[in-house]
Amino acid sequence: MSVLAKISVAQTVVSSSNSLIKRVIPTHASHFQVEELHSKSGKDEFEIESKAGKIILRGTSGVAVASALYHYLTEYAHCQITWNGTNLMLPAKLPVVPAKVQRQTVYPYRYNLNYCTFNYSMSWWDWDRWQKEIDWMALHGINMPLAITGEEYVWLQVYQDMGFSADDLKDFFSGPAYFGWFWMGNLDGWGGPLPLSWMESHKTLQQQILRRQRELGMKPVLPAFTGHVPAAFRKKYPNAQLKATNWTNGFGDTYILDSQDPLFADIGRRFLDKQKELYGTDHLYSADTFNENEPPTDDPAYLSKLSERIYEGMHQADPDAVWVMQGWLFYSDRKFWKAPQIEALLKAVPDDKMILLDLAAEIEPVWKRTRAFYGKPWIWNMLNNFGGNVNLFGRMDGVAQGPAAAWNDPAKKRMEGIGLTMEAIEQNPVIYELMMDHTWRTTPIDLDDWLPKYARNRYGKDDLQLVKAWQILRRTVYNGKEIRDGAESIITGRPTLDSTTVWTRTKLNYPPADLMPAWDLFMLSASKGPHTDGFLYDLTDISRQVLANYALVVQKQWVQAFRNGDRVAFQKRSREFLELISDMDMLLATRKDFLLGPWIASARKWGSSPAEKALYEQNARDLITLWGDADSPLHEYSNRQWSGLLNDFYKVRWEKFFFMLESALQAGSTPDWQAFEKSIVQWEWQWVTAHKDFPVEPKGSTIQISWKLYEKYGHLIRESYRMGFAGF
Repeated sequence: MSVLAKISVAQTVVSSSNSLIKRVIPTHASHFQVEELHSKSGKDEFEIESKAGKIILRGTSGVAVASALYHYLTEYAHCQITWNGTNLMLPAKLPVVPAKVQRQTVYPYRYNLNYCTFNYSMSWWDWDRWQKEIDWMALHGINMPLAITGEEYVWLQVYQDMGFSADDLKDFFSGPAYFGWFWMGNLDGWGGPLPLSWMESHKTLQQQILRRQRELGMKPVLPAFTGHVPAAFRKKYPNAQLKATNWTNGFGDTYILDSQDPLFADIGRRFLDKQKELYGTDHLYSADTFNENEPPTDDPAYLSKLSERIYEGMHQADPDAVWVMQGWLFYSDRKFWKAPQIEALLKAVPDDKMILLDLAAEIEPVWKRTRAFYGKPWIWNMLNNFGGNVNLFGRMDGVAQGPAAAWNDPAKKRMEGIGLTMEAIEQNPVIYELMMDHTWRTTPIDLDDWLPKYARNRYGKDDLQLVKAWQILRRTVYNGKEIRDGAESIITGRPTLDSTTVWTRTKLNYPPADLMPAWDLFMLSASKGPHTDGFLYDLTDISRQVLANYALVVQKQWVQAFRNGDRVAFQKRSREFLELISDMDMLLATRKDFLLGPWIASARKWGSSPAEKALYEQNARDLITLWGDADSPLHEYSNRQWSGLLNDFYKVRWEKFFFMLESALQAGSTPDWQAFEKSIVQWEWQWVTAHKDFPVEPKGSTIQISWKLYEKYGHLIRESYRMGFAGF
């Protein structure tokens, strides 16, 4: 690197870091001084020291400096920044660092995001929200984010250059809430047609995102071509080697261009050239073959050739290309992907030109059954959340130990990173704080030491009762046992006499009575104050979880009454069930984190006409309810316990179900289950296609309403558990 280039890098590190500090702690930014640090290891390092009345932050990149800032804020100023509650109550005189702090990471890659995150959480984000997220990434040491916003504009340009008309493409691009699955080749067109205004605005947004990420020293991962083409391709190129494939989740076929076809390399090159022109490149490309779709054959030779050609397409367009592959297919379809198939797919690509993401290593470390991905560099990732469902859940002890255990395992071979690959964010902040603490260490985290610090930073005070509550949460909701992902409440399931539905899985990983003492301790602390934003969020979330669990008890009671033909008891218990839903809605209305309104309002905001606003609102409503059309097998996959959704969707649906059951009891007949299913599907689709404004600001006091519900339900819940009514 030339002297001028080194000076330019140093200036970028200092200027980007200073800008971040001003965004994060504007009133205290003048107390910090940023200096560039030259890496001794080739990986990120930082230093912190007090000098001449300033806090000196030195780092090898903007991310390293941001990490130094967050280390200072958490370790010395007892602060915290999360999606769900931030405590930045800094004293006027900042704490002095008694001795120089030095940290370096062993991980060149700290990855973030999943294709699904871009829709289950990020569908409607604007630049202001993206700025906050990029700062959060930097503070938590992330330097390798997936960056796929605005890709539809690249494809529009590529296909227009190839002579495809607007009519050819109108059924290709999905609606904005479904891009993750469009990009992965699972579906075409659903939720569209996509307006040109969206493509143009998100091209600009992607350029802003990438500029900021690169200023901070991040290396964004951009997509590459994997063969997914428009259906109109058959007409324009009748001799092309196309294969129809189907995701089997209620959507039509999509079309994959065979990698042997000469057009494959041509389109791959065109795409990367156009993408580079619009967005630049850091030579990292995401490409996932057969995401939840099986290849046509399990012949290792076929899979090896396929992989070789996909990489060669990248290499021709960018000689420095590195293929970043999600390892999800090896987890989700293990019956197909056995050792010979995995080895064939991976070994066809040079070792230094591919990075594997062990996408759900905290659930099942695929690296252990693939000989550490046969020598490829790989990243240990935590998935944790599926579908954006609202629940308290995580593998706390596993996450505290997992990355360090893998790093210190001689069989790890080329483990070169850690990361986050959740399907959605903005829940369970403790698990993400815990996971990213591994960036600057290679030893397991002692939770008995870590949790008190977490609570101190989150709540702005030392409170032994809250630390005790967190140990209860660790042993219950965060024990990571028995179930793959967080349990849902029966409230969010399509009405049934059963205890669970296809996507509303109510099995808990702990006896629900064991969570009650944590609620007691939080309520005890609520009576004292002061209350930070993080405390109010946690109080709401724990109260919500207790009530969500109790819903299964009440359901059992009205189901028994119905089956016994006891109309009076059925009326009483079904009213209690509906009342519980309304009470949960009232509680969740006190926190913006749990409101339906912002999700819909932010979707409509992107529309430049009434028709566009209506399209985006329908996308927003559909994803979190039916997911697809009225007969979608994925209904409830992305269910949310949100104020507005509880009262306006779930409660109304249960009311209709109870009316049917009540009518059957009154007539002494058997309910017409098929007729109900047909009618409720029609009603759900009407809800998806309707327009209604919901509150975008919280209402009511979290403390007061939590107390009201604690006094109303506490003794009822305890008594039900003592009587053995823990659910089905």
